[in-house]
Amino acid sequence: MFRQFSSNAFRFRRFSSLKHSPYGSQTYGSRIRLGSPHFIASSTAVAATLLWYSTTTVIHCDALASDRATKSRDESTVELGGSDGTLNSVVWGSNKSNAIAPQNPEVESVRTPLVAVWLRNVALRDLALHENHAACVDARGDIYQWGNGFFGPPSVSADGSRNRKPTRTLRDKNIIRLALTESRVFALSASGHIYVLAADSAKQSAKISTSPWYRPGWLLGKKKTVDFIEILPKHRLSWREKFVAISAGTDHLLALTSSGRAFAHPISTKANSHGQLGFRKFDIPSGAISSPSRLAVELTPNIITDPYAKASAFSRPETPSSDTLKLFDNENIRFSDTLFEIPGLRGIKVAQAVAAGRTSFVRTDSGKVLGWGANENAQIGLGSNVTLDAITVPTEVVLWRTVSNKTQSRCLNICSGGDLTCFTVERIDGNDVRTVDLLMCGNGRWGGLGNNIYSNAQGNPLRAKSVSGLLEYSEKEQALQPIIPHAISISPTGHVLLTLETHERSGPGGGGRDLYVWGANQQYELGTGKRTSLAAPTTLQQGNEARFMLTKAQANVNDMQGKVWKRGVKVEQCAQAGYGNTIVYWKIC
Repeated sequence: MFRQFSSNAFRFRRFSSLKHSPYGSQTYGSRIRLGSPHFIASSTAVAATLLWYSTTTVIHCDALASDRATKSRDESTVELGGSDGTLNSVVWGSNKSNAIAPQNPEVESVRTPLVAVWLRNVALRDLALHENHAACVDARGDIYQWGNGFFGPPSVSADGSRNRKPTRTLRDKNIIRLALTESRVFALSASGHIYVLAADSAKQSAKISTSPWYRPGWLLGKKKTVDFIEILPKHRLSWREKFVAISAGTDHLLALTSSGRAFAHPISTKANSHGQLGFRKFDIPSGAISSPSRLAVELTPNIITDPYAKASAFSRPETPSSDTLKLFDNENIRFSDTLFEIPGLRGIKVAQAVAAGRTSFVRTDSGKVLGWGANENAQIGLGSNVTLDAITVPTEVVLWRTVSNKTQSRCLNICSGGDLTCFTVERIDGNDVRTVDLLMCGNGRWGGLGNNIYSNAQGNPLRAKSVSGLLEYSEKEQALQPIIPHAISISPTGHVLLTLETHERSGPGGGGRDLYVWGANQQYELGTGKRTSLAAPTTLQQGNEARFMLTKAQANVNDMQGKVWKRGVKVEQCAQAGYGNTIVYWKIC
């Protein structure tokens, strides 16, 4: 019975195939048998094709369409140029605010170094990146701004996407340095003047004012103007004294003069929330156009007005504040127009002033460091015994706790970003051997401390691995010489870029300066193509396993308008860390 059922089923299957086949009886007659040579050859060809496709094609399940479109360009070797006269700047990381790739607003992130076409053959005096906007100074000393914070949210239309390239805002002021905050752009000229203009283009329209400190600037013609003001010191500077450096935090600005005096400028009513100004009482314009009177203000740090805000579990009445300050607009560039000298630093010659987030640092000419402001993550570096959330007066940072008493220590440079701080310290031991250490402190939650430890509060400055205590033999000096960091850039979001000075003693045909990266990497800001954070300094490599080297060159330089500014200019590459992104651009030496 079973044999009869099988025979009937076979005849039914054969009849069905003949009936439904569009080719009639040829379908069944031409069917390949499983054991025939034709079937074996076809199976082998299909298997070989699938094997080749699986080994040559990489499928990223979490990649966006824009990432897949640019992946082939990102993974290729980046030609930085310089030797052949071509200057190529490269970018990587987050592009959510259109800060690193304004010509491609649809691209949200760049995984690996990609050439910035909009900066080709352009060398800049300075460049600064903020969370939602960016600005730069071209070779002529003019300021250009771009980003979503400058233009506004990206437009859906095609015209809105094409018109988001860097736009010139302030010209003919011979600007050399920039410092950005959320709502302002501070600019330092070669003559020592400090200007401020709005970060939003909608707030840059010039207004007619009778105030003596209002100075409109001309923009792209006589009819178009951009609104800006000049910030002046409370008391006139000495003869031939001028401002030579500026540094901006979240709500305050530090400025340094040529004679070594340090000044602070309040940007908003939160400028002294953690004592980062170094003083409490100052005056601001009253805001009345008809009356040039000034208003006395006192900003008391939060740790003094409510010292138990974080210690008590019970609710307490809100600390009374001045109702007058609530009437002022913190985003208005005219909130304050004055620089005030820091009282605690009078008589101390300052060589460097750094503002980061809500913290302030100064380095004296003798190599000592003073810090004050927010200390919630121990970013000032006062040690593990100091647990205060804020330091309201300049306090010395001891950088020789971990070395012998016979070793002389001197700070060479300070770099700070957000809640992370870096000190470059020179050591000379009893045998006159000179070394240079890189000490890190603060918030190392994403590995920014560089010592293979993830810690959110490091009070004692610790050595960063792989870049501290490096020595090389110098044939000129016939002795060991330290390899010192050439430049350091720390992002407020937690990633660090360090350039080692390996170019000066490299000899003829030498490579350049090694670029080390570590810290946070959630948005591909380290340029490794992955989102894994690094807790130790690591050399950045290109697609062909070659080290990413920053070099110096002599080339023809264009301005941001594409016009030749000067020929045979000495330029060098500089790495700048932004909010979740990085840009390596050519800077005029």
